Amino acid sequence: MENLVEILSLKYLIAVSETGSFASAARSLNLHTSTLSRHIYALEAKLGTTVFERHHSGVRLTSNGHEVLIYARHILADLDMLAKVGRVGGIGKQGRVRIGIHIPPISSSLRELLSRWHHFHPDVELSLHELPDSDLSKGIRNRQIDSVLMAEQVLPPDFAWERIYSERLFVAAPSHSPLSERPFASWAVIRKELVLVQDWPQSHMTRAIYGEFIGHGTRFQPHAVSKQSLLALVAAGFGVTLVTESQIYASIPDISFIPIAEENAFVNIVLAWLPQSEDPAVGRFIAFMRDEARSLRSVD
Repeated sequence: MENLVEILSLKYLIAVSETGSFASAARSLNLHTSTLSRHIYALEAKLGTTVFERHHSGVRLTSNGHEVLIYARHILADLDMLAKVGRVGGIGKQGRVRIGIHIPPISSSLRELLSRWHHFHPDVELSLHELPDSDLSKGIRNRQIDSVLMAEQVLPPDFAWERIYSERLFVAAPSHSPLSERPFASWAVIRKELVLVQDWPQSHMTRAIYGEFIGHGTRFQPHAVSKQSLLALVAAGFGVTLVTESQIYASIPDISFIPIAEENAFVNIVLAWLPQSEDPAVGRFIAFMRDEARSLRSVD
């Protein structure tokens, strides 16, 4: 309450200095003149100096009063700016959203969603963090990232989530291999190949997903590398790998992308987050992506 009185007193000080009298300032503030005078006297007592010289036609600032007025204007301007920043940040108009990804966000559907988000929220910084699947979950639990784009199959049960888009799966094979001559592939055909997979000591989720698709008996060869490096190995003839539809448009020589003629040959990409996330910008991003994705699905 003491600080509130001080702020009010500063506002009253400015009003009196601008009108030149207690009576005029009191009318503009819808106060009794005696109430205004008490605030000014209390302010002078707290500051230990006389701010106004009183005379029969009104008041004028003392030399110390001029100095006090300068600081009063600065303080109130800073408080106004603080309130503005709080309001803007509180509704998510500014801030930062950190998104963890494992599959590069090159799908046309996701590019369109991110483009629309940036158009409507240009002052919110959006940063991507490409990580192995296991690190995505750790990152969001440790508050190092705010949300993740991940395959629905590896979604932790305690995460809140929304499906953003789906992509068909293809098999990437060396262009000189017999598999590349097929118009389409099946899980049974792929199971006969050596399947290269991204794999890290603490993360075997991609291998688990591939195993669910291709089936028991698949020969996997793990590599702790990016998808681009994995495709380079495919081009060199080391084996095959699975890719999403958006990844087949990458310009990589000596690779053929063969569609997989299976009903389950697609992956759902979800946006996931912890339900207790409270950051306004993150909440606004999640709501936007959820609503836009639902709108796109209703059109489809």
